[in-house]
Amino acid sequence: MTTLPSITKADGSTEVFDPERLVMSLRRSGAGEHAARHIADAITSTVAPGTSSKEIYTRAFSLLRKEARPVAARYALRRALLDLGPSGHPFEDFISHLYRAEGWQVETRKIIKGKCVSHEVDFYASHPEQNTYIAAELKYHNDPGYKTDLKVALYVKSRFDDIFDCDPAVRACPIDRGLLVTNTKFTSEAIAYAECAGVELLGWGYPVHDSLFVHMSRAKVYPITTLVELSRSEKRLLIDQGVVAVDEIVRDRRLLDPLRLPPARVGELIAEAEGLLALPDDFRDTVSV
Repeated sequence: MTTLPSITKADGSTEVFDPERLVMSLRRSGAGEHAARHIADAITSTVAPGTSSKEIYTRAFSLLRKEARPVAARYALRRALLDLGPSGHPFEDFISHLYRAEGWQVETRKIIKGKCVSHEVDFYASHPEQNTYIAAELKYHNDPGYKTDLKVALYVKSRFDDIFDCDPAVRACPIDRGLLVTNTKFTSEAIAYAECAGVELLGWGYPVHDSLFVHMSRAKVYPITTLVELSRSEKRLLIDQGVVAVDEIVRDRRLLDPLRLPPARVGELIAEAEGLLALPDDFRDTVSV
């Protein structure tokens, strides 16, 4: 039996390379079984001890891009979220767009009076059908190895406790649930505390069956930075114009006008965007690329 090498993850830890896990990630992104196996086999033969997960991702993305660009785009979702920076405001706007697509009425950067002090929450939303009000603290990171930790969960819990303890007779904004949302992962301590203390978490890969990836795939809402056909500078220009999601340019291709692209290039971009939005959903497994 061939011993599989250990690879280095983004956070600096090591783990044994698992080809089946790579196949799972490729399949979940929309690749067919044959393509996923072919790519995984090609990469497995080149993985040496100490190879970084980023190198494996880059190789897989390059091979997948030759097979189908929309699939490659969804495979790159985690990286696309990182590319929304450098500030956290585009991520806040993207999460707001995502929740609106799920039927929520959203306000951003809202001041809410707590029992002791007032708080500016990144995200406040209500759902008319569910009669539910939620507020969220959003934590954006552009380092794939960074994990939102226990001290952040403790801080968020204390803020929402102050809001929950308001006098209902004078509170202008009722809140039923408080969330901590991040584009990366949570530490095991943060998850353990949140599950014990009743803090809702939403991040990459968590909760397992209702993660940020699942929310995006289910709602067909993806960051504009997902598109393979766009250059880095073009993505930045669109974000600066307030365009943060792929479905926005499908609904109104005039949003691409600031890029001053020839019609043929616009057509290629829209084709990739429509192909991405048309990919089927499969949430049976998690993606941890």
